[in-house]
Amino acid sequence: MRVAIVEDEAPARERLAAAIRKAAPDACIASALASVGEAVEWLERNPAPDLLFLDIQLGDGLSFEILRRTRLTCPVIFATAFDEYLIDAFQSNGIDYLLKPIRDERVAAAIAKYRGLKEHFHADAFLQALAKPRVWRERFLVRKGGDLTAVRAAEVAYFHTSDKLVFLTTKTAVRFPLDRPLAELEAELDPQRFFRANRAFVVNIDAVARCRSYGKGKLLLELKPAAAEEVVVSQERAAAFRKWLGE
Repeated sequence: MRVAIVEDEAPARERLAAAIRKAAPDACIASALASVGEAVEWLERNPAPDLLFLDIQLGDGLSFEILRRTRLTCPVIFATAFDEYLIDAFQSNGIDYLLKPIRDERVAAAIAKYRGLKEHFHADAFLQALAKPRVWRERFLVRKGGDLTAVRAAEVAYFHTSDKLVFLTTKTAVRFPLDRPLAELEAELDPQRFFRANRAFVVNIDAVARCRSYGKGKLLLELKPAAAEEVVVSQERAAAFRKWLGE
């Protein structure tokens, strides 16, 4: 079993590798990587591992960016100190979610889960399901008065949450309420066109008028149409945002 690890803290990488070897003596650690950039480059140049362990918060961004920039064909076990990414993880090839500090028995249980899933489903079907090309949503059904109408994804400037409600704002500044979580919407959007700027905003690349430094590595976005609140990209996501905007 070929396993790859993406974790930006060396002691944590070593502990995780030891736990994996303890739980699965047949495991070969094919690579231990420390950043989004390293992981993307390695995955593009090497055969996919059988199983990938991903820390979520890395020095150059969130590891979900790895999944957005590569066509991953293997299951993922996420490891993080935070529980806020649970939905995103299970929408991103995730089969388990380990909270730090990670115990050996949890690593063993996650690997056992992987083996059980692979045994239950035919191996080829298992991999084909993971590798199936994504079809990005082209339209969103919204309510306009008493009627329902479709808004094309290309017409959306951004999605955002406010007071626990989710809204779609068009490029013509028309706002519609939606009854779906932002994380669920994000999973259906073309990552070449849309970016999760922060917990409250997913923005269309065409809606970014400009961005500027905002202290401590953060970025402040100016959107068109203008948002009712400041849209700030965190230091952890700033590098990924710059790359996305440049591409």
